[in-house]
Formats: sequence, C-alpha cells, structure tokens
Amino acid sequence: MKKSSYHIIGLMSGTSLDGLDICYAQYFYNGNWSFKILKAVTIPYSKRWVAILKGLVDKSASQIDTIDKDYTRLLSTLVLEFISNYNIELIDAISSHGHTAIHKPEEGLTFQIGNLKILAELTNHTCVCDFRTQDVDLGGQGAPLVPVGDKLLFNKYDFCINLGGFSNISFCILNKLIAFDICPLNIILNYYSKKLGHDYDYLGYLASTGQIIKPLLENLNSLNYYQIYGPKSLGLEWVVENFHETIKNYDNTIKDILRTLVEHAAIQISKILDQYGNGQVLLSGGGTYNEFFIKILTQHSNSKFIIPSKPIIDYKEALIFGFLGVLKLRNEINCMKSVTGASKNHSTGKIYQIFK
Repeated sequence: MKKSSYHIIGLMSGTSLDGLDICYAQYFYNGNWSFKILKAVTIPYSKRWVAILKGLVDKSASQIDTIDKDYTRLLSTLVLEFISNYNIELIDAISSHGHTAIHKPEEGLTFQIGNLKILAELTNHTCVCDFRTQDVDLGGQGAPLVPVGDKLLFNKYDFCINLGGFSNISFCILNKLIAFDICPLNIILNYYSKKLGHDYDYLGYLASTGQIIKPLLENLNSLNYYQIYGPKSLGLEWVVENFHETIKNYDNTIKDILRTLVEHAAIQISKILDQYGNGQVLLSGGGTYNEFFIKILTQHSNSKFIIPSKPIIDYKEALIFGFLGVLKLRNEINCMKSVTGASKNHSTGKIYQIFK
C-alpha cells in the first residue's frame, strides 16, 4: 500500500572513504515529493576498515565474500547505534547503497558489499539495497543513481553537481533526464594529500600553493573518457589506470600535482556546463568545502553556483538513496535509461522484508 509519508534511514559510503553517512529523513508525497532531514551523521571508518575498503580491487572473490559479510555486520552495528543514540522509533525501511567493490559495467560487472539479507535480520528492519546490479543486467552503467532524486527533490535548479570522490552532474533537457560522472575529484585529491600527511586538502590550501604542470594538465584533459558522451561512469580501477599511471611519470612536487588536478577538474566541469547552457548549479558533497577549488571553478564557468545548507552538502547522497528506497517500496521507477543506458526505465533494488 502506497503512503503519503515515509520515515527512512539512508546509508551512503563513497569512494573518498571518509566514513559512513547515515541520514534519517521523512519523505512526503502530495502530487510532488518533498523531504525533511531529521537526523544525520557521518561515522568515520577505523584505520582497519579504510585499509580494507581501499584495497578491495586487489582482493580475490573469496576474500571479498568474507569482507562482504563483515561489512554488512558493521553497517548493522552502526545503524543500531544510530537508532539508539537518537531514540528513533518510526522506521519504514533502511535503504543502503553499500560500498562499491567492483564497478566495470562495460564488462557487465558491478558489486557492492554490505547488501546482504543479514542487514535486515540484524537490524530487524526492512531493508532496500543493491541498487546497481539490476541496471547493469539491463545493459546500463549502474550509475549514477542519484539523478532521479535530483529531479524529484531538487528540481528548481538547472543542474545538480555532487563534488564527491567523483564529480557527477544531473540535469533535464526537453524533459529528458541526463546524468553522468564528469571526472575524478576527492578520490584523487585525497590520495595525494595523504602523501603530505593530510587526510584531505583543507580548504584547498595545499593546492593553492602549487603550480600547474602544463604537460600533465594537457595529458589528463586529453583522456578518451572526456570525449565520450553519456551515459558513462567512472570507478577506482579507471583512476588507477589513467591518473596514477600518468602522474607517476612526473617528478614535480605533490602540491604542484594537486594544483594541476584542481585545474583539471574545474576545466572538465565548466566544459560540461558551457556545453549545456550554464545556469543555476546546486553543489553538494565534500568538495564544496574546498574553497580554492570553488574559486577556480567559478573562474572557469559562467554558471551561478549555489552552496546549500550543511545537511544538504554533507548528506544529499544518503538522503537520495533513502528516497530511492521509497520509490522501490512503491514499485515506482527510480532508475532512468536516459541516465544509465539501460534498455528500459525500471524500479531497481532488492527488498528484504521484515514483518513485525
């Protein structure tokens, strides 16, 4: 039975490995969708889990299977603590993105750990998860998935850009929803910041003190991915093959590399905005706090960038994965073929039902 209001806990773990985002929100439907974020936190991963998640691409199938079970148990523990800490009583479902272990859609492969049935059993709540597999089975990229939420929850903006591990964009043209990953961002900036002893480049200070490496910038800008029209998506494997392998040929300082990466991302994002007419752009994700990057991006683009409230910056993806769970519970379309390249629009995800 479809309702007019849902209380959902959304879980999101991204490639930047800064922790698990948990967003408890209420979603309302009265002909149009709206929401209210009730509680939200980011729980940092332990050093052990950061190391495990960072090394997933090198693990065997049997190792990933074990990690999958352990990670699902970790999610259940963190969710139960969240529920207890905030005395949460109304929960229609837990909606979980999981954490990407493998994403090679061109080979028909995508796998996210943390999407096992035991998440529902251990938390004693209905769970909606595994949102990418069905789309890849239908010939899609399995990503990005957030754009449906952008369209239905944030439709007053011309573009929505998330500045996370990867920068990705969503927008509508002639009522057709378009979305794709633009380029690596925090996944690569954090990697080089760590070489200088920092988990990330606070406010972009490290990059701001570097110099652009012009040959490296030209090499990155000429990567084939940027010549391909969407649907398209990026994964860690692609970053390793194309960024790490290219950058290691340069013996410049880490600060120079960071400065070049900032310039590269700003160019790629502004190029897309210019191509589609610019406009009002809602920013979200950790990269929104990188003041130096936002400064360079503004210099490259004629768009107007909107920086929303902190809960939206930090938890928009977890909020939207909660919303994808709502649409799945209602058996309504939450994945668009125009975005992922799948053979049809569909309602993706698995439901593990708990009857109380």
